[in-house]
Amino acid sequence: MRVFVVGNTGVDETYVINEIPEKGASIHGQKINQDLGGKGANQAVILSRCAVSTVLIAATGNDNQGQWCRQQLAQELLKLFPEESLNCRTDTSLILNTADGDNSIITTTTAADALSLADIELALNNAQPGDVVLQQGNFSLEKTAAVFQLARRLSLRTVFNPSPVKPAFSQLWPLVDLLVVNRGEASYFTASHLPPVEAASELLRAGAAAVVVTLGADGVYFATADQQLHVTTPPCKVVDTTGAGDTFLAVMLASMLRRSVPFPQPLDLQRAARAAAITISRTGTFSAFPSQTELVEILNSPLA
Repeated sequence: MRVFVVGNTGVDETYVINEIPEKGASIHGQKINQDLGGKGANQAVILSRCAVSTVLIAATGNDNQGQWCRQQLAQELLKLFPEESLNCRTDTSLILNTADGDNSIITTTTAADALSLADIELALNNAQPGDVVLQQGNFSLEKTAAVFQLARRLSLRTVFNPSPVKPAFSQLWPLVDLLVVNRGEASYFTASHLPPVEAASELLRAGAAAVVVTLGADGVYFATADQQLHVTTPPCKVVDTTGAGDTFLAVMLASMLRRSVPFPQPLDLQRAARAAAITISRTGTFSAFPSQTELVEILNSPLA
């Protein structure tokens, strides 16, 4: 069983600021970290460290940053496609962290936009029925839809983490086997900005087969047409929330695949929460992710 992560990679630059600036404001900040990033790369790295056979379909530019990204990814147990850089600039994320651990992120999509549907189709040629296609929100609606439609034709399972959000993504729910959103995204995609439980029900009615809503310190909620459950998360020290959602999703999916279950159960959600707690307790993105040793220990853990 393989996971094809169709998304992006790039460079994360993290700055610490006192508070998120208002429009027109100039503020002081301190650059504290430069790291490999991109939601696609984040999720693919965690999956590969969980011993899941992982293919990252993501573009890098032909600049120094692109070369650096490829060097970092070469140290992970995943396959990167395309194998060569594209003629563009590598994507970058500017991460603003406040003193209370909150963050705002600005992300470019130049390299992600340059990755063609033909490139993606070529990478998926070796996929087998039952393999997983995982996407985030870094592509256009048209490209994201085309990838999921291709996955359907190939009898692949589809997982969608629609972040960064676009309103039109709501058209894609019927193509999604497992939709993973946080509290704010669940509210964003429901017209009446419902609470998480009601929002999940609305997303199910709109066509998603299953929905996971992460709630931060309040735990995680999972729902299908036939099942609803809420799992608490362990308390942890919040240092930097960047990448926590990517860690959660990847470990949840790895736990599901390890146990050959179609949808997450309490054990999968608890394992994912433990891994996310590690990421939250550290500064940075790539450098904050759990190690392979830590992830193996988590994936071998019984139900709490």
